[in-house]
Amino acid sequence: MRKTAFYASLMAAVFFTACGGETTETAQSTEVTTEAATGEGEVYEIAQDQSSVAWYGEKVLGKHEGEIKLQSGQLTVADNQLTGGTIVMDMKTIANKDLTDQEQNDKLVGHLKSDDFFGVETYPTATFEITGVSPIANAAADQPNYTVQGNLTIKDKTEQIDFPALVTVDNNTVKAKADVTVDRSKFDVRFGSETFFGELGDKAISDEFRLSLDITATK
Repeated sequence: MRKTAFYASLMAAVFFTACGGETTETAQSTEVTTEAATGEGEVYEIAQDQSSVAWYGEKVLGKHEGEIKLQSGQLTVADNQLTGGTIVMDMKTIANKDLTDQEQNDKLVGHLKSDDFFGVETYPTATFEITGVSPIANAAADQPNYTVQGNLTIKDKTEQIDFPALVTVDNNTVKAKADVTVDRSKFDVRFGSETFFGELGDKAISDEFRLSLDITATK
């Protein structure tokens, strides 16, 4: 089994703004060799029923977590190495997992879907497109062995991001996991952000969120 890497974090930040979650440090002081993503290779379609996206967000007075469904996506692989790909998330499926009171749950989800956050009626999807892949030399087993670069688009705002990633290619299946911290303020997600509104005290919501991807793609 060859391993490739794919750690990404895509939208959690946006969700986190209204919710809350703990962030995970992903920086690695590992030697990296450069190899540009070509997008060439065999195409693996993301299996929606075997894939998930979790979000974690944090604010001064608490935190929240939830999930969002993938709408579509592909990964390309050549010689058992990740070469490209695109992930599309269905923002209308934003859900919360920690609030057991249905009224509070509905209120939070409705707020996340509103123009204060993701504005899902106007911006129904968010995407991540891989633009570069750099193998990490001497990566330990079960640890990120690639740095992935790409363009994250939320609310029609596109920012370049990069992160360590782990991808396993075996038996015509690609399994990819990602954990990425995103700064929502770069995507004009303003509610509760001290970047835009200054000191907000206990009403402040962190600009950073964590998005965790667990993806399976097949030929």
